[in-house]
Amino acid sequence: MKIAPAPETQELAWVQMMRQGETRGFDALFRQYSARLYRFAYVYLRSRAVAEEIVQDCFLKVWEKRATLREDVPLKGYLFTIAYNAVLNQLRQQQRHQQYATGLGLTEASAVEPGNDVEYAELKELYHAAIEQLPPKRRQVFVMSREQGLSYAEIAAEIGLSVKTVEAQMSQSLKFLSAYMKARGIRLSVGLVWWLMQS
Repeated sequence: MKIAPAPETQELAWVQMMRQGETRGFDALFRQYSARLYRFAYVYLRSRAVAEEIVQDCFLKVWEKRATLREDVPLKGYLFTIAYNAVLNQLRQQQRHQQYATGLGLTEASAVEPGNDVEYAELKELYHAAIEQLPPKRRQVFVMSREQGLSYAEIAAEIGLSVKTVEAQMSQSLKFLSAYMKARGIRLSVGLVWWLMQS
């Protein structure tokens, strides 16, 4: 029985190939993570075009910086960090456009941008407190979905649950978080979740 190489071993080989200008490493990296990055971006932006653009930008940046890629930094984490920042920027742009169009001033989500350090820290602490109150398995599912960008099928396979169970766990988590925040006078929105997930 042939044992597949560990992901970190594969990534190291891809880095070395890309440093030498070989596109085989880049192509392998793209096949491995492009679909996950797309789902990650699409969940929050709900735009195929924008999600695809973010994926392209992520891999373009990796290729442009291939000569300086560090072997001790997982490529998966590097890619998802780029995607995370790109999604945040898109959410902020959408929010600014909405504010301009409506003339209503700052929304609750925009009020917690990092510029307001005190409110941001308090809300982040509240958010993590809510996450900690989730049952262990439900919390694990939530983190794998929202912070690691895994699909429900990937989560189900990794922790031994059915896809339906994962969907139900996510639904319960979001309902709890929404109720928890609402009880404290905070409307839980996509933008707010993204800012609070920073740590």
